[in-house]
Amino acid sequence: MKNGSFAFILICSLSLGACTTNKKPQKEHATTSNKEIYLGQKPPGLIPEIFAPKLLSLKHRDGSGFLSPDLKEFYFTRRNGDTKKWTLIVLKYQDKQWKESVVGPRVGRPIFAPNGKMMHLGNKYMESTKTGWSAIKSMGDMFDRKEFGIMRLSSSIKGTYVFDDYKSNDVLRISTIKDGIRQEPKLLSKEINVGKWTAHPFIAPDESYLIWDSERENGYGGTDLYISFKQKDGSWGTAINMGDKINTTGKENGGYVSPDGKYFFFNRRFVIHWVDANIIEELRPKQ
Repeated sequence: MKNGSFAFILICSLSLGACTTNKKPQKEHATTSNKEIYLGQKPPGLIPEIFAPKLLSLKHRDGSGFLSPDLKEFYFTRRNGDTKKWTLIVLKYQDKQWKESVVGPRVGRPIFAPNGKMMHLGNKYMESTKTGWSAIKSMGDMFDRKEFGIMRLSSSIKGTYVFDDYKSNDVLRISTIKDGIRQEPKLLSKEINVGKWTAHPFIAPDESYLIWDSERENGYGGTDLYISFKQKDGSWGTAINMGDKINTTGKENGGYVSPDGKYFFFNRRFVIHWVDANIIEELRPKQ
């Protein structure tokens, strides 16, 4: 990697340390009357619900939704039902209503870095500027390899990257920062990399858990969502199927937790759903 590219990527990674830490899901179900956040939707309980059905399209394939840190912007990808083309779209609260606009073509599976100033786009990214989003940039030679097939790259506050790789039989890899230096990506353990279609990881900002989707023999059918909690020794614990409240005989994927840690979003049969994030705490092994 060229020194200039490496230094730039390292600065981007370390800048995540200035983010606020991920809050634990609230013990009690939260409610809000603020129309400017969560697309003005009434929050769900512990049973998943379709998210914003009057604002998101059921005709087109809307998925992979994620929120800005202030919860006032909702980004998602759309596959147009007529043209079959993919775009990245944002809904913003303006003039007392939610207005939709196109950010650009879909690149990878977009998701924010914890500080909301960088949007990961697989092996590429955009930065937030005073006038909008920057041009799409490469993550650098370490990630822009021909042998890597990165769809979603998720990052933590510490700058750890977890990403999928569809060119290597659908596995997840991890890249940490040690002594200020970005480390070579490594395969995650066999606890994680088992089954088919292992993809679309989400690492908690504080690195306390990792969520991904995969098709396994002990699943409910199709791809299911799984979670692993980080152990005291730094290893990843046993992969836990997120259960029949989340998973069905269809396909569930693209798990994501809102910046405030309160709600879990995911795709179910190409429709965005959400649920109280306390469901994650229910799955956490008792100490």
